[in-house]
Amino acid sequence: MIEKRDFYINGQWVAPATPRDHDVIDPSTEEVCAIISLGDQADTDAAVAAAKAAFPAWAATPPATRRAYVEKILEQYEARKEEMAQAISLEMGAPIDMSRDSQAPCLPWHLENFLTAFDQIEWIRPLGPHAPNDRISMEPIGVVGLITPWNWPMNQVTLKVIPALLAGCPCVLKPSEEAPLSSLLFAEFCHDAGLPAGVFNLVNGDGVGVGSQLSSHPDVEMISFTGSTRAGRAISKAAAETMKRVTLELGGKGANLVFADADAKAVKRGVLHCFNNSGQSCNAPTRMLVERSYYDEAVEIAREVAEATKVGPASESGRHIGPVVNKRQWDQIQGYIQKGIDEGARLVAGGLGLPEGMNKGYYVRPTVFADVKPGMTLEKEEIFGPVLSIMPFDTEEEAVQIANDTIYGLTNYVQSSDGARRNRLARQLRSGMVEMNGQSRGAGSPFGGVKASGRAREGGVWGIEEFLEAKAISGWDPSAE
Repeated sequence: MIEKRDFYINGQWVAPATPRDHDVIDPSTEEVCAIISLGDQADTDAAVAAAKAAFPAWAATPPATRRAYVEKILEQYEARKEEMAQAISLEMGAPIDMSRDSQAPCLPWHLENFLTAFDQIEWIRPLGPHAPNDRISMEPIGVVGLITPWNWPMNQVTLKVIPALLAGCPCVLKPSEEAPLSSLLFAEFCHDAGLPAGVFNLVNGDGVGVGSQLSSHPDVEMISFTGSTRAGRAISKAAAETMKRVTLELGGKGANLVFADADAKAVKRGVLHCFNNSGQSCNAPTRMLVERSYYDEAVEIAREVAEATKVGPASESGRHIGPVVNKRQWDQIQGYIQKGIDEGARLVAGGLGLPEGMNKGYYVRPTVFADVKPGMTLEKEEIFGPVLSIMPFDTEEEAVQIANDTIYGLTNYVQSSDGARRNRLARQLRSGMVEMNGQSRGAGSPFGGVKASGRAREGGVWGIEEFLEAKAISGWDPSAE
């Protein structure tokens, strides 16, 4: 049993003002694996006050010095990366090999990309040759509240904390209470890297408590949130009272357009991508739209891939998917599967209940539905589990219409050997990202969406500049530079 009852505030570990215990459940076993404390208003106020006090000195710290601190965080990770992988696997159910190979390495990947981007930032920029005495100064926005989810914990913590620190913004992190252990370890990295007191703070809590308190706190200048669209709306409303900047990375319902001229591995690749992380990724390609002449073959391939996908405990090595994060999530996914059956979609693989041979743990059978029609619940709502919906299309125009007919707009996908078609569709699909033929986005590419997927742009130069404000200066003396 792990006990993490303290918060990290003003450079030290402190007990919560009013301890309130919260059980962290191992989703592989349904057993309590850790006990943490949830914060209250006094804890939030203390963390924000520490960050506010640290802001003047941290904002004035030379960029090269801020960079050096971040490099030390990376050194801490490299020395303790197995601890990070174990923490993530335990708290949210990622199979240990995946946790070592994909989940934990999000930290060095994003951190190093941010350092590359950081070196490109021009902190005081000329407005242009038409205004030789004007400058644009890029300055930190102030104290920022960072609220992160459980599904890719280090991915989101790194995408928020590191650019905030590089930009010169002290921060208060509220990680998900479902998966807090990796963030508490990250706080140890920050402490051991020697960050000045108050620059990084962590308070555990739930969304109704610490999350809402940060969103409405008058001394917090910005909220960066990743999570559900529903929670994003609530945060936006709360933050409006104090005129905060709000950046949101929310849900998705990605469409994967598979044309008859797609490569032979396109369907298998799409199914495995949908099931990756047990389907708990906002950018998962959960809607597979297949050109009708290839449709029956694609459905059969998807069935074979789903039936070959193994499900097992997070603690076991191997190429399998683990459980979903908790009972509420499991129940919700079961409800969606039942809804698909009730609405007339054709169940091709998987279905209701636990996988064969399992009697506990929040495991979901890898599930594929075919003959899904536009407007069905499966096609419209984000399921956040290993459930794939397949539907046919006849023309390129129809495929675009179906893909764009959603409140979401995070990532869409295209599989085709026709380069002109791919380029055309990349511009027509309404989403913040489009990935084609299995090619991932390059280092430093921004991650974010449109519409109900939020408007954040995390990663690279864009991710740092979200924490900066542009100050216009006239009357600058170039000779004094």
